[in-house]
Amino acid sequence: MAAQAQPLDLGILLALAYQNFVRDLRSHLAEQGFDDLGRSDGFVFRALGARPMSISELAVRLDVTKQAAAQIVDDMQRRGYVRRTPDPNDRRAHRLELTDRGDAALAAARRFHQGYERRLTRAHGAAAMGALRDVLSTLAGGPDETLDPRLRAMYL
Repeated sequence: MAAQAQPLDLGILLALAYQNFVRDLRSHLAEQGFDDLGRSDGFVFRALGARPMSISELAVRLDVTKQAAAQIVDDMQRRGYVRRTPDPNDRRAHRLELTDRGDAALAAARRFHQGYERRLTRAHGAAAMGALRDVLSTLAGGPDETLDPRLRAMYL
């Protein structure tokens, strides 16, 4: 008698779904001309897309050292996604902001996110997507929860 296959654990399903999402996102961005993106770039795009900030502020937002943030920014600057501009309030400091290429990459990623959700809605229906969003929002922690505020700050 053959053993019945066990369903995958929920955590594994979540991880596999996220891996597929990231693979599709990276493929889409590469097709749009952004084939040189690093692992941390998306977090930086979201942070600087909200407003320019200093290396120190970015380091806090990413929960890394200032040196690590500076290395990420140096690399993104070399690839044309980020620029440093003088801080109008402190001549010794610089503000980080997205370049036109950085803005375009962020916009392409946002379009992918929206299209991905539209495709899932067409395939599974609005009710299923609403339920999925409710469940994932609960798992991610509601606005009053502080499961990991550092992680939440990277995405918001």
